[in-house]
Amino acid sequence: MYHCMTRLAEQLWQCSVRRMSSAAGRKRSLRGAFPVLEQPLQLIHRHVYEANIQNSNACHKMFKELSEKVRKGGGENAIARHTQRNRKLLVWDRLRHLLDDEDFLELSAFAGLDLPYGDIPSAGCLTGIGRIRGLWCVIIANDATVKGGASYPITVKKQLRAQEVAIKNRLPCVYLVDSGGAFLPLQAEIFPDKNHGGKAFYNEAIMSALKIPQVAVVCGSCTAGGAYVPTMTEEAVMVHRIGTIFLGGPPLVKAATGEEVTPEDLGGARLHAEVSGCIDHFAWEEEEAYNCTRNIISTLNFQLPEDEEEDEGMTRKRKTEEEPLYSSEELLGLAPQSYGYSLDVKMVISRLVDGSRFQEFKARYGTTLITGFAKIHGHLVGIVANNGELLYQAALKGSHFIQLCDQRDIPLLFLQNTAPAAAPTLSTKQAETNSNRLKAQGSMMSAVACAAVPKITVVIGGSHGADSYAMCGRAFDPNFLFLWPNARVSVTAPGHAGSLLPTDGEEEEEQRKQLADDLNRTLKDESSAFYGSARLWDDGVILPQKTRKVLRDCLDIIKQQQYQLSKERRQCALLRM
Repeated sequence: MYHCMTRLAEQLWQCSVRRMSSAAGRKRSLRGAFPVLEQPLQLIHRHVYEANIQNSNACHKMFKELSEKVRKGGGENAIARHTQRNRKLLVWDRLRHLLDDEDFLELSAFAGLDLPYGDIPSAGCLTGIGRIRGLWCVIIANDATVKGGASYPITVKKQLRAQEVAIKNRLPCVYLVDSGGAFLPLQAEIFPDKNHGGKAFYNEAIMSALKIPQVAVVCGSCTAGGAYVPTMTEEAVMVHRIGTIFLGGPPLVKAATGEEVTPEDLGGARLHAEVSGCIDHFAWEEEEAYNCTRNIISTLNFQLPEDEEEDEGMTRKRKTEEEPLYSSEELLGLAPQSYGYSLDVKMVISRLVDGSRFQEFKARYGTTLITGFAKIHGHLVGIVANNGELLYQAALKGSHFIQLCDQRDIPLLFLQNTAPAAAPTLSTKQAETNSNRLKAQGSMMSAVACAAVPKITVVIGGSHGADSYAMCGRAFDPNFLFLWPNARVSVTAPGHAGSLLPTDGEEEEEQRKQLADDLNRTLKDESSAFYGSARLWDDGVILPQKTRKVLRDCLDIIKQQQYQLSKERRQCALLRM
């Protein structure tokens, strides 16, 4: 009888613990109703709004043209050779087999366009974040239709950025490897330096030590340096006949030894599954390989909350969030064609946040910087938005608010539209004002750099000069940085080059004017959002009306790391034999 009572007590205790754990998993944030931002379009805004709409339409046309160009990959002939002769799936078809749905956050889609060494659509490598078995994963997928899968300097840069995103957000990483190795004529820009090709293998080792899972699918050639990618991941899947791993292919073997050997005998899936042990899973077809990869992801040590688990139809359950009071399409008229066409940034905020509700912080102080709290699809965020020049009071206010969010572990969202040029110093009083402003901006930069919370930056207008650093520009390492198509990124805005030139030099006024004109033309070309995105100065160009969805995905992605059950770094032996 005593033993029965003891067992009953233990069972009741275990049930109680389970209920407590279940309740802990269903934690909700504190209730609150922030004030509504009443920011309708007024008749007085009409002229500026319509001018911005015209500019946004032109930018959208360019966005659409470049998107179509990127989607074509290496062109019709390369696609036919890839699918018919080599019998391989195209990179987007591979993603459709691998991911739960088409909710895929592509990163740097325009990387590689119009570079000095030519067009490399999407840098020959598709990167982004999608869900596998309900879990957000970084995908790095080579596109062998582009230049035969060769790696260019921009390809390496894009792969390294994707790994950086995985490390910063603790996301599992899946490599779809189909690479012909480095493009040798540009080896000096690919091989020797710290952030060149070897960094990818270093990152793989570091990610493994940090318990960030990595899986590789060998669905094509892995030649030379590319051979290390699958062998350094935790688990690797290889497809029969189309997948190969070797340092030197059959032509190199014949040149060195005179021996003729087939790719399959030299480094095919059978050899590496049965003899070398370089891979862990053998797949007869590509579809089988992606199904195997999905099963591998399901073994990872994550426990998603109940409201984010998958249902039988593989669709993710989400709570219904309050939509903004104003249409997101109106953001097209709020995207400034230049700094002089900027409207109140609160109008932008009211079209991004849940219910257009915003709890403003220090509303009457430093009014050229807007700070406050809001929710985006249920995620609490701290918003820092330019609403004019970043003056002394505004910078102090920004520093205070950023430290406040850091103390409360609230992610930061920066909406960046900085002044086109630095303030001139024309008098002693102006010099004193600028000095104070400089010190305050330095404090704000320190606050941004030292804040340990996740940071997302969206450049909605200009990103110029030191103000852009204080607003968490690329150099200040945000988790994600996106640009609207109208955005401009440069040391000073086009048309303001004269502010950079000395006024008391020996040059004639005509020479100085010619120099300023030349510099302004250069700034106009090189400050374009598409120019910068082609060089991976950001994580992609996004349409204003899609911004709310992109921010939702980013905040979901950032939050996922708290669901990993085992994150502590421990010294352990290498996984591979």
